[in-house]
Amino acid sequence: MKRSARTALVINVSVALFFVVCVIAPILSMLFRITPEGFSDTVRSEVFGRAVWNSLSTGLTATVITLALALAASLALERSRAPLRPLFGTLFVLPMLIPSISHAFGLVALFGRNGILTELFHIDGSIYGFVGIVAGSVMYSFPVAFLMISGILGYEDGMTYKAAEVLGIPPHARFFGITLPFLRRTLVSAFFAVFTMIVTDYGVPLMIGGQTTTLSVLMYNRAVGMINYDAGSVIGSFLLLPAVAAFLVDLFLPERSSGMFVTEPVAPARGVVRDAVSLIFSVIVSVFVLAPVAAFLVMVFERKYPVDPTFTLEHITRTLERGACGYLLNSALYALLTAVFGTVLSFICAYLTARLRGPFSRGLHLFSITSMAIPGIVLGLSYVIFFHNTPVYGTILIVALANSVHFFSSPYLMMYNTLRLLNPNLEDVGQTLGVGRVRIVIDVIVPKVKYTLSEMFVYFFVNSMMTISAVSFLAPPAPKPVSLMINQFEAQLLMESAAFVSLLILVINVLMKAMVAILKRRERG
Repeated sequence: MKRSARTALVINVSVALFFVVCVIAPILSMLFRITPEGFSDTVRSEVFGRAVWNSLSTGLTATVITLALALAASLALERSRAPLRPLFGTLFVLPMLIPSISHAFGLVALFGRNGILTELFHIDGSIYGFVGIVAGSVMYSFPVAFLMISGILGYEDGMTYKAAEVLGIPPHARFFGITLPFLRRTLVSAFFAVFTMIVTDYGVPLMIGGQTTTLSVLMYNRAVGMINYDAGSVIGSFLLLPAVAAFLVDLFLPERSSGMFVTEPVAPARGVVRDAVSLIFSVIVSVFVLAPVAAFLVMVFERKYPVDPTFTLEHITRTLERGACGYLLNSALYALLTAVFGTVLSFICAYLTARLRGPFSRGLHLFSITSMAIPGIVLGLSYVIFFHNTPVYGTILIVALANSVHFFSSPYLMMYNTLRLLNPNLEDVGQTLGVGRVRIVIDVIVPKVKYTLSEMFVYFFVNSMMTISAVSFLAPPAPKPVSLMINQFEAQLLMESAAFVSLLILVINVLMKAMVAILKRRERG
């Protein structure tokens, strides 16, 4: 066996073992903790049955609303000539940069008992419960669904629409006969992805659920609040079901024919009514998704909302005095460790599966996208069970490791798809010229994929800054991440401080994305 082949085999086996130890083994350790008695006691409890119903009802309702809004928003930007479309595209995805719990907190600030809009319009009723969970979940998941649908709309062939127009087919028939069939696979994948996000998230229902307990909140209360890992493992096994279903659907749903290609992109003609409706709808959606951020600004700079609207900086000062700066630096440290380790690991895995195509490539590819099916709250509990009494437990390393695994799949797929587009003969040419594979990777491939690497780094960093799922299980007493301060301040009725922490996370994430975008533009220009 050649030296390069032996090296490739060792790397393949090492990476595969990493996923066995850091993905498969922790999940199995959680599942093996379940006993027949513990399973029966948990499942037969009245609170469990209510939690299942609440999760399904809120999850399905929010998913349908999210997909409808995302489809309409995507069509408004991609199938019209309304002004400011790039701006709206940016505003629609801005909520991705704050934790899910911040969306719910923003709703409380707007529609709570003393909320800004509650006081302004004298609104009766309560935002807590079913309505609040659905509204917060829609805000939280809308950007993801929008990106999935709008992204694929850009690859639809405009010649089909031109032919339909020549044949006299009316616009509504084109939508149902051409657009929806084209989006079928994307809509199915988006449905399962959004439903999984909503059902497995505990930030929104924990903050605004009130008496409406979902499975994720029940697991959080049992595993974190009561340190009952047996009951938490049972509930975690149920939370894995929609995630695994989403993974299997995405894996086995047939792709569109690879022979299809875009001969001419869809170029909608100018239509006064359609463009005006698209503009108005885009403004409404932007207000909806950005309302929590506006509420944070009002609360942070008012002396006592909603009683005293006098401008003040005392809330910022008080929050900083309570250690927000230190917590923010902790989060930045977690995020940087996760981004560096996750980016390097994702690149290595993508290179092995996309370029080497050895006997382990297919299995390693499946391992690499397996983490997509694991909710953060389940991953956190499984890490607590599996890594307890090991040197990494209770350190920043296990948090960075969990975040790298939790957010691994999307950056991996970014690099995997990019590497497959490169000339497949680069390594063979290098070998013919006497240049080693490592030098080809460092001197040729890495420069070609540097923009994808930067996107991967930002993805890991941003998501690590705002996650609260696995971190709530694994974060050591010190240093703790800043995202956990939101629930802490809300529990102490320090609403203005919680709002300021949410703004801090948003600002840091926006600055990170802007910095990378500016660097890329300078290098290209």
